[in-house]
Amino acid sequence: MRGATNFELRYMKNLILIAVCIFLMAGLYAQDSEGFVSIFNGEDLAGWTSSEDKPESFLVEDGTLVCRGGKAHIYYTGGVNRSDFKNFELKLKVKTMAEANSGVYFHTTYQKDGWPKIGFEAQVNSRHADPRKTGSLYGIVNMWVTPDDEEYAISSVSEKPEVFIARDAAPSTDGEWFDYHITVVDKTITIKVDGVTTVQWTQPEFWLSDRRVGHGTFAFQAHDPTCEVFYKDIRVKVLD
Repeated sequence: MRGATNFELRYMKNLILIAVCIFLMAGLYAQDSEGFVSIFNGEDLAGWTSSEDKPESFLVEDGTLVCRGGKAHIYYTGGVNRSDFKNFELKLKVKTMAEANSGVYFHTTYQKDGWPKIGFEAQVNSRHADPRKTGSLYGIVNMWVTPDDEEYAISSVSEKPEVFIARDAAPSTDGEWFDYHITVVDKTITIKVDGVTTVQWTQPEFWLSDRRVGHGTFAFQAHDPTCEVFYKDIRVKVLD
């Protein structure tokens, strides 16, 4: 039996290399039993890119993504679905500290500074001064807790066609972890807090806002220097 030629040996080595790469990639983006893939490794900020406002506002502590230190946003730029999501389910755990404010953006795109101009924000706010609380689709369907001093009157806060759902308190509590579940299917956005639906909103046919259902990546917000918010177990399931 003749020996393998140099060409055949190189070909076999290339096949082995390709197989190893496929195996490693499959492990890197492995689905769990529910079909979700992790987009945060709990060790560092690999796959995430901060805006240039205050990149030091984001760090990893004890397996959590921490937002602390001043206004900035960190965007998912990793390899899962090429960091571009249209129809999806996003599940994560969130903990706000005293009077913190943050947000989970989706269908957004990286920008180097300022508040994201593209996409939607699922509000994260248990007792911050902003009356729009956790579970809100910010500026569209708001879980609204009127401040004690009633400085915010619903009729005066916005000229946009917002919906305000009055509550006695936010569906989240400072210092306690809660489950956040955000789903987009076609034109419908659903937000759940600890399994309870707070928002189910379908974009109207003649929607005039610049924030429109489309596609894009995810981002987390560091709101101001006094805010401290923790995120972990960040998983996504692609639905299309």
